[in-house]
Amino acid sequence: MDIDTDKIDEAVLALLHLTRCDRFGAAAWKGHDWDALNRLHEKGYIGNPVSKNKSVALTEEGKAKAEELFYKLFGKSQ
Repeated sequence: MDIDTDKIDEAVLALLHLTRCDRFGAAAWKGHDWDALNRLHEKGYIGNPVSKNKSVALTEEGKAKAEELFYKLFGKSQ
């Protein structure tokens, strides 16, 4: 089966919204697939995930897109 990595990236970005902390700027735990995190970095949604930090910074665009995708993928229909 072919895998749609864009869909995976959307799901990972939505989950980053779930674990986001705005205390020190928008950051989220980076316990997700490394390939997906690298693609999100290349798309400009997150900072470089390659570091010893346990979290990754979300860009302004990444914060907005993560919230949008979170409610799109996980919100209840009204």
